[in-house]
Amino acid sequence: MIKRRINIRMSGLGGQGVVTSAHVMAMAASKDGRQAISNPFFGAEKRMAPAEAYVRIGIERIYDRGELVYPEVIEVFHPQVINQGKSYTMPFYSGIKRGGLVIINSNMELLGDEDKERLGELDVAVYYVNATEIALEIANTELSTNMGMIGSVAGITKCVSMEALDLALQDRFGKKYVASGGTATLDQAITKKFAKKELLLAKNLAVVKKAYDLGAEWAEKNQVELIVAAA
Repeated sequence: MIKRRINIRMSGLGGQGVVTSAHVMAMAASKDGRQAISNPFFGAEKRMAPAEAYVRIGIERIYDRGELVYPEVIEVFHPQVINQGKSYTMPFYSGIKRGGLVIINSNMELLGDEDKERLGELDVAVYYVNATEIALEIANTELSTNMGMIGSVAGITKCVSMEALDLALQDRFGKKYVASGGTATLDQAITKKFAKKELLLAKNLAVVKKAYDLGAEWAEKNQVELIVAAA
């Protein structure tokens, strides 16, 4: 199904980079020539507290912002969103549109029979991806889990391209450095700092690419079509 706009609700926990993910997705959409808006939504700013962010991507100007009540896509960054109810909406898939998509970061089944039945009635596809494992395998840190979630939704929906994600990550985290014009020692310190940043960027992009490819493969195999129209 080709859509003129797609609305994505990202649900996770504080410290997982949910808000950063929404920002990167919106930046990438802009790089692709699409319209996009991202919004954060969270209560207490502490680790492991519920956190949500929303991304709206389309080919026409977007005027609405704020909480996303009726998303086409819901991403679950942490199992506790489901099994411990750490979500601002209950159940976590509340409001999802018919024919939508749920992406869950987990290596095991988390949905109960009632949830499966309700999502089935709505013809909602459910995709499990072990984004944390991908992050640990490629980037050696679970902090890159959000990169796996970005890649998954992009690979399935094609709402942003890999090229645009590469540019967005460079803009978000910075890739280039400028010599200080001062001492050689200072320049060496700056060079070392930015070398580490470039390595981090490369690993993050690799996580995105791996998850993107897995998501695209799953979508093709299961005939899941939730594609945003070209700009």
